[in-house]
Amino acid sequence: MSPLEPFGARLRRTMDERGPLCVGIDPHASLLTEWGLNDDVAGLERFSRTVVDALSERVAVFKPQSAFFERFGSRGVAVLEKTVEEARAAGALVVMDAKRGDIGSTMAAYAEAFLRKDSPLFSDALTVSPYLGYGSLSPAIELARESGAGLFVLALTSNPEGGEVQHAVRADGRTVGATMLAHLAAENAGEEPLGSFGAVVGATLGDLSSYDLEINGPLLAPGVGAQGATPADLPAVFGGALPNVVPNVSRGVLRHGPDTGALRAAADRFAEEIRAALAAA
Repeated sequence: MSPLEPFGARLRRTMDERGPLCVGIDPHASLLTEWGLNDDVAGLERFSRTVVDALSERVAVFKPQSAFFERFGSRGVAVLEKTVEEARAAGALVVMDAKRGDIGSTMAAYAEAFLRKDSPLFSDALTVSPYLGYGSLSPAIELARESGAGLFVLALTSNPEGGEVQHAVRADGRTVGATMLAHLAAENAGEEPLGSFGAVVGATLGDLSSYDLEINGPLLAPGVGAQGATPADLPAVFGGALPNVVPNVSRGVLRHGPDTGALRAAADRFAEEIRAALAAA
């Protein structure tokens, strides 16, 4: 099958048209309960379909967390396939949050699952872990280029445990996180209007001025909403890279369901606050 237009170009256009808001689809047990749903496949399907129906024509990106679907086995994965299909059909981009990372043929198989154009789980981009060495991502990078998909590489994550690895200093004086950002800048060199290989950088991390975040690629920024970061914090965290930030909100929007109007109002509120932060920067 023919490749899509590169992910970076599609993401840039979609963010310009809809704003950069990314909404997570995280159907964990407590949220299903809050929605009055059973913690089963039927509840999973109702939750996911409601989020997609409510928001797929107004947000730029959905980020389904694969684990919350996988926990129900093959029937849960079938719901995930349908969720991806319906979201993309409505014009939203899908970043599959699966954080895959392995070596050789295993990494290639993960890439086939999410980045091969005719796969049932084909997504516009995939989160990946580089901590078996950046070179271990080569099969995913190659297939993403072939299919017009993208990657978001874990670089500076918001979880407190991440610092022991990501802020560790290598023999060349650079931190591990900075090394990942440099690799991504090289992947995106010369790409217009935006490269397809992004980094995951937590919005809760505060001053990151010691890191070069201008990688000519997107920065997926979890942590806005329930984790404590606000749209107003984004300029201070991301500096000159702010136009390429994709702020992710999950519980901050999802807790307003299952009412469709309330979900839309919450997403619109975050989108407006993000627009204001961008305009003020």
